[in-house]
Amino acid sequence: MRAERKLERVEILKRVSVLLVVGFLFSFFGLSLSSGGREKAPHTTGKEIGMAVEFMDHAACAYVARDKGWFAEEGLTLSAYESYVTGMALAAALARGDIQVAYICLVPAINAYANAKVPLKIIAGTHRYGYGLVVNSEKIQLIQDLEKPGIRIGCVREGGAVDVLLHKVIDKYGLDEAVVLRRIKRMNPPKQGLAIKMGQLDAAFLPEQWATMAEDFGFSMLLTTRDVWPEMQGSVLVVKEELIRDDPQIVRRLVKVTQKATDWVNERPIEAAAIMARQMSVTGEQVFPRKAAEVAARLEITPQVLLRSMARLDYTTCISPSTVQQAIDYIHHLGYIKKAFRAKQMLDLRFLK
Repeated sequence: MRAERKLERVEILKRVSVLLVVGFLFSFFGLSLSSGGREKAPHTTGKEIGMAVEFMDHAACAYVARDKGWFAEEGLTLSAYESYVTGMALAAALARGDIQVAYICLVPAINAYANAKVPLKIIAGTHRYGYGLVVNSEKIQLIQDLEKPGIRIGCVREGGAVDVLLHKVIDKYGLDEAVVLRRIKRMNPPKQGLAIKMGQLDAAFLPEQWATMAEDFGFSMLLTTRDVWPEMQGSVLVVKEELIRDDPQIVRRLVKVTQKATDWVNERPIEAAAIMARQMSVTGEQVFPRKAAEVAARLEITPQVLLRSMARLDYTTCISPSTVQQAIDYIHHLGYIKKAFRAKQMLDLRFLK
């Protein structure tokens, strides 16, 4: 039994590594959005940087900072500003030389660091929590109902943050892992949203804002990460190590802008929701390949949805090394990284005040 489990973990690790490689190829050939291209700063630091963000309200601070022109005000010139539908795709993009900065979920950042050997450092947090399990309450009232025959469950690919939430739920509630995993249909968040809308799923593990959007399609929020993972670190701001080594002033300014935008989001959530809805409506027209764009077009991201979704996150740049360590250890336990390591290896929090 132990040998079988070990073999299973090896296969999981191989799948996660392959997903990172495939994601890199997709990002290399342009299936992400370079939204607006180069953004020139009036008082530039003299170096251009490529930035990537997730197509979610997890990256609220980045959307607001760009909309307000605060990156440019700090002398930061963006040579690229790309959005990705999943954290795994964004993690793969970090392997490219032209992306030095990313607002990304912690779990895929750890995968990129440990599996793809991307030399990155976490320099700040961006939010805690931000993931949920939504269900058709006519079929599912209890977590244990996920084991019922015929239940169809949506989740992102192995190694994603919500996939890790799925395993946390299995562990916490003592579910039969083999039974639940056989029910999983792997698809990205917008495809899950459309599948819910078309009655093709009974439950879905989703990141925000997609989880809150599912409520508008008649699903109910059965649980969030607050219920199973106290103080879970959601997303982080990462940079390539060379940027810290060669241009620490740029890193310092990135953290400054991130803190400023995070404070603004917390003080003016209604305005922040409106900004994100506007930017996502433009971004969404280009961020997906053609077929996926047709899917996303049927899933309107409104300010009202974003405002409800944002209330389920704690936006903060503060980050606890112990919460990062918990994530590393659990991902290793799942077999998604080969070896556990100390969180301090990928943390550099000297720029946080």
